[in-house]
Amino acid sequence: MILNADTVCTESYFIRKGLLRTYFIKDGKEISEYFCGIDEWVNSPRSFIQRKKDIYFIDAIEKTEAYSLNVNDLVYLFDNFPIMERYSRLSMGSFFGHMMERITSIRFTTAKEKYDHFCQAYSHIYHRIPLGMVASYLGIAPETLSRIRKQR
Repeated sequence: MILNADTVCTESYFIRKGLLRTYFIKDGKEISEYFCGIDEWVNSPRSFIQRKKDIYFIDAIEKTEAYSLNVNDLVYLFDNFPIMERYSRLSMGSFFGHMMERITSIRFTTAKEKYDHFCQAYSHIYHRIPLGMVASYLGIAPETLSRIRKQR
């Protein structure tokens, strides 16, 4: 477990090896929000930026090695190394672009199209993510996901 819900996220993690998942719990069920693999950053964005408690958990799906960076150290880097601020803006732009695509996919596509988009967006790691987590990410029943995968 990297981050428990209802705590303030003060660290951002850069994944050196492994796979992490961000999720929340609704009605006793884990709902996967996004996944991060090698050479990606992960934190609870709202909590990390606003320094407020949040609903998200972050945990390792497989054995993971990651570097952590405290929010105060990140602010220091931004203040003293402009290239770091630029890198952060580009990373956040990429993240928000991904989230906008996810929202569009959830609202306007079929279950099969959602799965196809998922496989494209997570092409480097989707095969390592347990199917129950994939189904919760897509907002579909595991049985529906099984039928879609059989058709491929």
